[in-house]
Amino acid sequence: MHVHLSAEQHFAATPAVAFALTLDPERFVAAFRGAGPIPALTRIAQLGEPAEGAERAVHSADGAVLRECITAFEPGARHAYALSGLKPPLAWLVRRGDADWRFVAEGDGTRVRWDYLFSLTTPLLWPIAAPLLKGFMQRAMRDCLAALARSNLPAAR
Repeated sequence: MHVHLSAEQHFAATPAVAFALTLDPERFVAAFRGAGPIPALTRIAQLGEPAEGAERAVHSADGAVLRECITAFEPGARHAYALSGLKPPLAWLVRRGDADWRFVAEGDGTRVRWDYLFSLTTPLLWPIAAPLLKGFMQRAMRDCLAALARSNLPAAR
């Protein structure tokens, strides 16, 4: 069983700039502050150049070191990754998360959509996991996108 989350935000930037902002480790950490039991991020370590199959180590405020494995990488259009390594209590509910980011030119900027599909450890936990993820993780995603959009600066390379 799965829980699907989605957040969208207009960025006053080109798709290439919006794409770069969402992949910038320092800016993403500053923007993802968590919500409720969803911890903030403290550090992201690139384990190689961003590309399909590459990994990142994502450190969260609860001491977990999550792994992101890039499953799609189309600069300026899309990136996706599988997230694993959650720490209890979230690990008791969620086995893994699959994120998918889309970037579409819209008017004077870009519409950024961030979807997450969380695989639950058991369907029996859906009544607990769904409200928790929809209430807190989805809010953290929306707040993160809004913070990144406000920064409106190209990522440093």
